[in-house]
Amino acid sequence: MSTMNISLPEGLKEFVDTQVGSRGFGTSSEYVRELIRKDQDRQQLRGLLLAGAQSAPTAPVDANYFDTLRKRITSKKSK
Repeated sequence: MSTMNISLPEGLKEFVDTQVGSRGFGTSSEYVRELIRKDQDRQQLRGLLLAGAQSAPTAPVDANYFDTLRKRITSKKSK
């Protein structure tokens, strides 16, 4: 694992320390890693949403579509 040092103003350091203590993180590094993972997930979701918004429209979905989807999921769970 690589090491990275960051400088924080005292107010941000106190905030991180509070988050570490109150949210069950063992170290400030664990907290920062979790923030980075969440940001990666957010960026990936944003990319998917933008790609979806730029894609061609599809046929509208109705109740039958969701019923069929539920049946497919249920049949996969039972296997």
